Amino acid sequence: MQNKHRIQQLDLNLLKVFRSLYEEQNMSRTAEALHLTPSAISHAVRRLRDALGDPLFQRAQNKMVPTPACRRLAPQIIENLTRLQRALQQWDKFDAQSSNHVFRIGMHDSIEISILPALCSTLTERAPGVGFASVQFDRTQLSRELAAGHIDVALDVGIRVKKPVQHHKLWSYNFCVLMRKDHPLRDKLDQDSYLASQHISVSNRPVGMTMEDAFFQQAGLERESNIRCQNYYAATKVLSSSDQLLTTTKIMAKNLLNDDLHIAPIPFDVKPYSMHLYWHEHSEEDAALTWLRDTLIDVAERSLQDYSFDPI
Repeated sequence: MQNKHRIQQLDLNLLKVFRSLYEEQNMSRTAEALHLTPSAISHAVRRLRDALGDPLFQRAQNKMVPTPACRRLAPQIIENLTRLQRALQQWDKFDAQSSNHVFRIGMHDSIEISILPALCSTLTERAPGVGFASVQFDRTQLSRELAAGHIDVALDVGIRVKKPVQHHKLWSYNFCVLMRKDHPLRDKLDQDSYLASQHISVSNRPVGMTMEDAFFQQAGLERESNIRCQNYYAATKVLSSSDQLLTTTKIMAKNLLNDDLHIAPIPFDVKPYSMHLYWHEHSEEDAALTWLRDTLIDVAERSLQDYSFDPI
């Protein structure tokens, strides 16, 4: 029988551990998300088990799998804990001018150049004490990364999401081609010559399709990429002394363009690239995160106007 006295005396911090472990199903990731030691998480789980009279989670390979009772009650516990946090958040007003908060923004490094300079300039003007950390995240675990607090928001290409993840489209841009100024194909790039050329791919993953390759595949096209760089600046150095082609978005090309390079239109129709802002719905009542989302949307809109150019 459950110990009613222990339930009445239950520390609400234990429920935060419960929620995170239920979402992560991994003790180490839960400890990391809550900035606690694994032993502290184990101790919290033991206290919860004693109070609730149920094992709650059982080990299965590398996972902590919820018991049937845990799966039945967890949604109610998490929903009510979220409501309590929302109620408490309404008392806490966020003052951007005086805050020293550091936000964690999930994005891949290829996106940083398109948004971070403008964001930094905006923070200097509106929130001089506020900082941010640009951090990598696993796109396939977006909902979990947001729910666990690993990131406050995420910037990424348009992907299919469902509740509790919300999203807002920031911008959409077509692809273009960067090459050296005296490239043989400078004024005569067509689909055949493009597909026959050698290309530079930019990705921090060692193998696999790049973003643009995925769009080309949807259009039934395939190109050969024999050089793979980890960042765009390295790719532009290779471009300056080779006949390689680099395909990227216009917003990226504007930042990469220099006296040694030339921008050409991509010689076939391909779906535009879109950038979205993602967040977890339980953060919608948080004043600080609402301010962050509004600021990122404003920065993206103003950056889009700045990059409204047609150098092709």
